[in-house]
Amino acid sequence: MKSNRNKGLTSMEIRWILYDVGNSAFILLATTILPIYFNYLAENSGVSSVDYLASWGYAASISTLAVAFIGPVFGALADTKGFKKPVFAVCVLSGVFCCGLLAIPQSWLVFLILFILAKIAYSSSLVFYDSMLGDITTRERMDGISSHGFAWGYIGSCIPFVISLIFVLFYESIGIRLRSAMAAAIVIHAVWWLAAALPLLRSYKQIYYSEGERGAVKQSLERLKNTIGEIRKNKKILLFLLAYFFYIDGVYTIIEMATAYGSALGLNTSGLLLALLVTQIVAFPFALLFGKASRRISSAVLIRFCIGAYFCIALYAVFLRYQYQFWILAICVGMFQGAIQALSRSYFAKIIPPQRSGEYFGIFDICGKGASFLGTGLMGIFAQVTENSSYGVAVLAVMFAAGFILFGKAAGKQDGSCKNTTDYFEK
Repeated sequence: MKSNRNKGLTSMEIRWILYDVGNSAFILLATTILPIYFNYLAENSGVSSVDYLASWGYAASISTLAVAFIGPVFGALADTKGFKKPVFAVCVLSGVFCCGLLAIPQSWLVFLILFILAKIAYSSSLVFYDSMLGDITTRERMDGISSHGFAWGYIGSCIPFVISLIFVLFYESIGIRLRSAMAAAIVIHAVWWLAAALPLLRSYKQIYYSEGERGAVKQSLERLKNTIGEIRKNKKILLFLLAYFFYIDGVYTIIEMATAYGSALGLNTSGLLLALLVTQIVAFPFALLFGKASRRISSAVLIRFCIGAYFCIALYAVFLRYQYQFWILAICVGMFQGAIQALSRSYFAKIIPPQRSGEYFGIFDICGKGASFLGTGLMGIFAQVTENSSYGVAVLAVMFAAGFILFGKAAGKQDGSCKNTTDYFEK
């Protein structure tokens, strides 16, 4: 068992990790360059900085709320034999297509609609991608492989981002307009996303599944209903999902709104982009470090440590006013961003039945990316009501505190969940 845990990556694990490199590039684009481009479009249309921040927050909320509804249905359908790969492919191709369309000059409203569609497709693809973890590796390697995914995703996404920065930061020297520079950045990321997805799309094979019969959609919805009922009875899984809802909401809100928040405070655009590039670079070694630490320290202990760190980060962000403070924030976020996502994903994968991973990860996505509508929405509301962009950040600290308490209760539950899951893997 020990040698299996420490052996090198298999070809299937590498292909799975590679998709993290692709989709991470899109989310880096969506959280750095796109908000700045949207700010440019909005300012040209006379939209105020407060309304700009609120509109971007509402767009993020709409996209994640949509995934909260369609994710579980897609996940349940994907558990049927022969469905996971093709539906995953549709989500990826739709996301790449909508991302590419963002490069075409348009009004700020059309841009926002296309962003919402691309974000929905991206988030939907992750329902299937996360649920593939049990198919591509063994249970004892899940923490490490999940950490590798986020780690290489962060560092790999820097490649198209750095190339894009050349266009975005030096467009005048190159002799092109800002719109053209942004269009080039968008196209580069769309192509990167597609190229990184192709190896997994070609070679993935579903190992754990439910047998497909006539009326697959209806049966999937029935299985989803049963799964929700089982989760309500399984206190360990239920408490974990509640905890995850709160703490990961804060994580994704910080990821989604960091650039928009910095722009609203009037910080230098170039400095924001470079600081967030540092976040990606810092996240790479720390995600791997936490993955290795999980061999000796319980992943539950590591997750609680990360939640506590994020609580401190949220409090610090409330008082952020200067560029150097944003750089400190970016470094601190990078230290824990990949770790908390990777360990949460693998922790959940180990306490659920693998042949129904699509159903469970569909619900997992509601409590994760689908839940981040709350944080982004509250930031938008507080910014508009108080006319101060900083007050919304304080809400995130409360969410991290709630997540910390609930996760402690979940980790302390010994109801046989993990043992039952081990039995599934051994069959």
